[in-house]
Amino acid sequence: MPAGRDRRLTRTLGVAGIVGIALFVGAAILALALAATGEAAGTRDTSGVFDAPVFDAYVWRVARFTLIQAGLSTLLSVAFAIPVALALARRRSFIGRIWIIRLMALPLGLPALVAALGIVGIWGRQGVVNDLFALLDLDRPVAIYGLAGILVAHVFFNMPLAVRLLLSGLDRIPGEYWLVSANLGISSFSLFRFIEWPVIRGLLSGIAGLIFMLCATSFTLVLTLGGGPAASTLEVAIYQALRFDFDPPRAIALSALQIMVTAVLLLALRWLTPPATEGFTTGRPVRRFDGRSRTAILADILVIALAALFVATPLASVLVSGLASDLAKLALDAQVHRALATSLGIAAASAALSVALATAMLTTRQILLSPRRPGRFAHVFSGSVAAGTSLVLLVPPVVIGAGWFLLLRPLGDVARFAPVVITLINTLMALPFVTRVLAPAIATHAARTGRLTTSLGISGWSRIVLVDGPGLRRPLLMALSFAAALSLGDLGAVALFGSQDMVTLPYLLYSRVGSYRTTDAAGLALLLGIVCVALTILGTARESLRERTS
Repeated sequence: MPAGRDRRLTRTLGVAGIVGIALFVGAAILALALAATGEAAGTRDTSGVFDAPVFDAYVWRVARFTLIQAGLSTLLSVAFAIPVALALARRRSFIGRIWIIRLMALPLGLPALVAALGIVGIWGRQGVVNDLFALLDLDRPVAIYGLAGILVAHVFFNMPLAVRLLLSGLDRIPGEYWLVSANLGISSFSLFRFIEWPVIRGLLSGIAGLIFMLCATSFTLVLTLGGGPAASTLEVAIYQALRFDFDPPRAIALSALQIMVTAVLLLALRWLTPPATEGFTTGRPVRRFDGRSRTAILADILVIALAALFVATPLASVLVSGLASDLAKLALDAQVHRALATSLGIAAASAALSVALATAMLTTRQILLSPRRPGRFAHVFSGSVAAGTSLVLLVPPVVIGAGWFLLLRPLGDVARFAPVVITLINTLMALPFVTRVLAPAIATHAARTGRLTTSLGISGWSRIVLVDGPGLRRPLLMALSFAAALSLGDLGAVALFGSQDMVTLPYLLYSRVGSYRTTDAAGLALLLGIVCVALTILGTARESLRERTS
């Protein structure tokens, strides 16, 4: 652990991060509450904001559907991700492994609208799957719209995310474990039970909670693939209440219901999460001796191939459509240049802020919990970190954006503040992903190096350069790539603050789709995908080097 001056500086930054998150989100909620109170004072009984019958049968039906689709999406995503992550962890040196891992990072950086169009191109009524069934004289049995389409889209986005997070945990298993298990002749089932499953179990609740809340707050996918009011979620209802009806009391009531449901889930998952344990290691390279039978090899190849096919086919649909567009015209379009530069600038700033904020808070939590008997403040701060990093999943970005829109409107043109507000909202959006990547890595790094560096008196810049930098480089690069890709593909925040002077690449894509310029939209989607590929290469650069040298 850092000592003396470093500890005080880290604690200060960590506490400041928590306070900043609370103030930023709290100010948005307060603005909506004041707007709702003002409207209530003018048109309704002033005894309360929620005097109107906002919790009607429609709201409860939407809440029920939200929970059902989020639960099913989480179950399917995690159930498919576990065998894929295990197969990739066993097959550490096959040709193309690094590209499979990079492929699993692509859906995270794609705008939901682009992915939805790709999914429709494969699974839609006129898509590839139904065309194949038509060759067998079957009357296009696959219906993509409704609950089935939402589940397919959510698994497309969240199964690869779960694979990346699970694989990151499995790769941290000390190499000594595999050497000892090979010497003892432990069976494959026992390896899973005593080595792999404890790691997966420790990560599972956090990953499942993250996916559940992402699915519960899904907006674009539900709006695109839901097929009508029968398949609507709380997020869509909140957006409609703010955007079309401008009914803050109803929006706040819906947000409160969503926060209550997800908060109960977070508390349950926190209670069910087992304590993290770190095994001692000398840092020797990982070499696995299991899964060498022909049956195991074929099973792993089949699992990896099916997962890659499921993720790659919608991307291929976007690629084919994009190549059919006039790419040369888009490459010379000055508006595209400005949108790309704006997107990259916001993505870089929000990713750096998110990683720095998460690192400061997680390191502070590690410092406070390091004594044998942590004080009450340590436990309070630890809970605050968990709540703060997941706050954007509890309070939808559309609510945060609407609140800040109301706060900034009296100051004049809201577009002047758009870059700062969008960057901060994207920073909060990325925090749950960044935290899931960095938290176990920082805990492992502290357990393995903390006491030694303290005893040697290594601190300050020397500790960062000699110890923390090399030890945390891979997870930091992965977290940066996750955060940048997520920000690059975001449409929610910029939809409220975007203008002619503030256009990002997803916003430009959305406007081209809205004006039925589908050819240009396909080309922009391809451009966005290429940038996301570059980000995933950056995030897995160290993995590629390790694979070539192992």
